[in-house]
Amino acid sequence: MLWIVAALLVALAVWELWVCEGAHLGRGFVVAMYDLAARRYDSIKDFDWDWERRFLGEPLARAIGALASPMILDVGAGTGRTGRALLPLLSGDALLASVEPSHRMQAIGTRLLPDPRSGWLRAWADSLPFREDAFDVVVSLEMLEFTPSPRRALEEMIRVLRPGGWLLTTNRVGNQAPWILGRTTPRRQFPALLEELGMDQVETVVWQVEYDLNWAHKPHAVQAIRG
Repeated sequence: MLWIVAALLVALAVWELWVCEGAHLGRGFVVAMYDLAARRYDSIKDFDWDWERRFLGEPLARAIGALASPMILDVGAGTGRTGRALLPLLSGDALLASVEPSHRMQAIGTRLLPDPRSGWLRAWADSLPFREDAFDVVVSLEMLEFTPSPRRALEEMIRVLRPGGWLLTTNRVGNQAPWILGRTTPRRQFPALLEELGMDQVETVVWQVEYDLNWAHKPHAVQAIRG
């Protein structure tokens, strides 16, 4: 019996640390894991920057359109993935605020994204230190399922998004997603969640094996949040 218990404990630890990245152990634990992995993060992700430019940077640039001085927020910015794909495509007075709670990830992102239009801040997704309606576009990639409350994080991102602006966020949908208990939303239900939070023009794009991209527009008259 003892070996069965030990095997179950090992399996539980592997599940929590490998699949869930410590999500159920608190956000401080998640950040500590990213601090440890920061130097290897880009090699682990193996980014293809031509692909990132085409499927992330260019769609974002089109959403920003002809805005003279767009304000962009990247929540859970990691090492600056969004900024590196987007900022080279923008001219003028665009400003990108990158929020990342891991100080080591932020340090690497600052080095890899030296663009003067980029600024970094350590903060949590569920309590963003910005006023309402501050940003034209809010982006969050591969982050929601590792927050204590994905719904609360979405509410905060919508709060700081101006009416008429666009939210771009990922939703974890791969085979492992249901095992990140309490932190993921099925593909078919995620658009309804965004609409429940007051968004419209929701569009889901199949993006990667583990993630969908979801675009959502904040209307000028946002419905009251239910829940």
